[in-house]
Amino acid sequence: MRKKTIRTLTIKGFKSIRELKEFKLQSLNVLIGANGAGKSNFVSFFKMLGELVEGRLQAWTLKQGGADRLLSFGIKETNAIDISIRFGEYEYEVTLEPTAAGGFVFSNEQTYSYFDGFDLFHGLSKPWLGSGHLESRLKQEIEDMISMNIASYCYDAISSWKVFHFHDTSDTAGVKRLGALHDCSYLRSDASNLAAYLFHLKQNHPETYSQIRKNVALAIPFFDDFVLKPISLPSGEQQIRLLWKQKDSDYALWPSQLSDGSLRFICLVTALMQPNPPSTIIIDEPELGLHPYALVLLGALIRAAAKRMQVIVSTQSVPLLNEFSISDLIIVEREKGVSTFKRLNQKDFKNWLEDYSVGELWEKNVLGGRPN
Repeated sequence: MRKKTIRTLTIKGFKSIRELKEFKLQSLNVLIGANGAGKSNFVSFFKMLGELVEGRLQAWTLKQGGADRLLSFGIKETNAIDISIRFGEYEYEVTLEPTAAGGFVFSNEQTYSYFDGFDLFHGLSKPWLGSGHLESRLKQEIEDMISMNIASYCYDAISSWKVFHFHDTSDTAGVKRLGALHDCSYLRSDASNLAAYLFHLKQNHPETYSQIRKNVALAIPFFDDFVLKPISLPSGEQQIRLLWKQKDSDYALWPSQLSDGSLRFICLVTALMQPNPPSTIIIDEPELGLHPYALVLLGALIRAAAKRMQVIVSTQSVPLLNEFSISDLIIVEREKGVSTFKRLNQKDFKNWLEDYSVGELWEKNVLGGRPN
């Protein structure tokens, strides 16, 4: 999985990210910044990328309101979105230009493989995927596969990067509803298949399931275990709902009988402890509704997860920041309507850290990334 994690990222012309050039990503990346600085736009970029490689760019773009809303300062100011991502010895490059219909057209789509600076697969594959198409040709290139085709590797890598967003805990949220038992091959981005996925872990990865249960109980002291019982419908399909029980009781409780923060914490623990994780995961504001002690646990889980996968987290939580080092941080600021991203040198804050925590330094605006 490490070979599929992101090394450098270039984004030009996407929302408030006018130009982010060859920005290096580490195993752990914690974005901090004021409201509107551009953290959510950074996360949104990965959502677009996931839809793009799956051949759903046009539908996603229209749902966002059209290309004009995605280009920096609109079509009159920006004529294209340029993307270049380096992961391992591979690179994926795309240029998207707006169409009159409000969508995008690919003016360039290209893959590269490097070995000591040379194109490793020159003559064995077709790294340039063309121009003028409306959806990515990565999948098509895989279907027309030539020996050692790098398109397959690029697709596998990029499609494995997952954005998790667990904000919706309303009564109609997928995580609270019945779901198909067979929908368990991976945890969905909104945890709508959480019950099926946990049942799969309990059956096939009991040690991981046990660790998830124990970590949940640390943050929710009255929690004992999940009650995961498949239900057979008249059609023969099996479904399952996320039920749970308290300590010293065998009565099954509904997910609505958990607080929103508790339910989100369960989703986060499961995402961070999954046994076969994506190579890169992106989590937007995981602190929402969590108790300060739960944030301490969450910080430890994120640090541990970063040893198995690449983690990108966007947060505004001072207690959560205290669980990281300055070298983990990416400071996001808005200057003249444009988002800027920078890293800090831990050594430059050695004296400050003798008296203050990382979160306190952010509160005091020593690190930057605070409202002007």
